Amino acid sequence: MRYARIGASGLVVSRIGLGMMSFGDPGWRSWMLDETAAEPIVRRAAESGVTFFDTGNHYFAGLSEEITGRGLRRIFTRRDEYVIATKVGAVLGPAPHQRGLSRRHILTAVDDSLRRLGTDHIDLYQVHRFDPATPVAETVGALHDLVHAGKVRYLGAGSMYAWQLAKLQHVAQLAGGPGFISMQNHYNLVYREEEREMIPYCRDAGLGVLPWSPLARGLLTGSRARDGQPHTPRANGDPHAAELYTAEDFDTVDTLTAMADSLGLPPATVALAWLVAKPAVTAPILGATHPRHVDHAIAALDVALDDEQVRCLEAPYRPHPVRGHH
Repeated sequence: MRYARIGASGLVVSRIGLGMMSFGDPGWRSWMLDETAAEPIVRRAAESGVTFFDTGNHYFAGLSEEITGRGLRRIFTRRDEYVIATKVGAVLGPAPHQRGLSRRHILTAVDDSLRRLGTDHIDLYQVHRFDPATPVAETVGALHDLVHAGKVRYLGAGSMYAWQLAKLQHVAQLAGGPGFISMQNHYNLVYREEEREMIPYCRDAGLGVLPWSPLARGLLTGSRARDGQPHTPRANGDPHAAELYTAEDFDTVDTLTAMADSLGLPPATVALAWLVAKPAVTAPILGATHPRHVDHAIAALDVALDDEQVRCLEAPYRPHPVRGHH
């Protein structure tokens, strides 16, 4: 395993993060894993040196946070051996105050997350999306209070436009408190729109990039055929993937598959090797439903693609509409 600081901050994480959204209630999606099934995957990650675990308070009404907290306490001896990231801002219920980035919601949500995680602090607290209905100063003020209270160590953000992140960062700096250290955005071989504005901004501002869906919800692993036929339970039960990726993306998938075959590597390993080498990328957030998925991801850290291989992988790309901000 290799480790790196997130952006210009002092927070050190493994260069592969384990996303915990796959762990929750199998009754909601057939590919979800319950706590018993999740443990071998989390344990394999930990034994391989993964120290960075990302969840969200809206994953299965908080069940993912509960599984994350209990699992990490069973596997690790000390709290300072791992980094927990979670999120705030997504819809949790029908009432107006059960969503967004108001002071009321943030202060309630963080205590609920701490209780479910079974910890006294969250290492990286991320605003899930930009909230246009709440003044940025109110959001930043509440987040600063959490840091000063010791409930949160660092602040991060999720998919949004670069100007929105810049506004959050500017207001945080004007307030004299901690700024944001990370952007968890939608970035992979078949969705590279983040290279236009967001990633250059993150590089300039010293923010680390933590890509979600680094394998395009399995598309880059061969989980779907060009005609849309699913090859895995995840592909068969993931309608959101059809909103993010289309038939044109299979030109890139075919190129990736051919290169992976020539290198004798899984496509996931090659796709992640391309991603971790990109400027500003600290740690892709991997969604795994089998221990071998962890192995394939970690192997990417030992693969160095040359310039010609990178050009070959990138050549089929076509511009996309912005996807993943909602």
